[in-house]
Amino acid sequence: MASSLICSKTQSRVSSVLNRDVKQFGKKYMFDSNEETCWNSDQGDSQWVTLEFPQPVRVSELKVQFQGGFSGKTCRLEGSPKDGDLAKITHFYPEDNSSLQISFNVLLNVSKIIPVQISW
Repeated sequence: MASSLICSKTQSRVSSVLNRDVKQFGKKYMFDSNEETCWNSDQGDSQWVTLEFPQPVRVSELKVQFQGGFSGKTCRLEGSPKDGDLAKITHFYPEDNSSLQISFNVLLNVSKIIPVQISW
């Protein structure tokens, strides 16, 4: 079983927060391990999450969990070396339910990835 690459020094950014209410729906809830909380984006195309790791990482799988009824239909993983241009690694198509999904297995070394590019 793989361990999480997310640590206290991992920097994250998101495309938007529902009603700009970061206290209730902010990005801090993506990785808090609480099933009762989550990041909520505003509506619209091209919702995304950017993770910048403190050192190069080796990614072998991506696990995502959407709230049922609010799943991205076409998602994209992009990556780059630090200060490089992002390049598409793969598309993935999550199921529209609340289950934890392993979207694909990959093997790459990156220092910055955008794991979720959501379009609906």
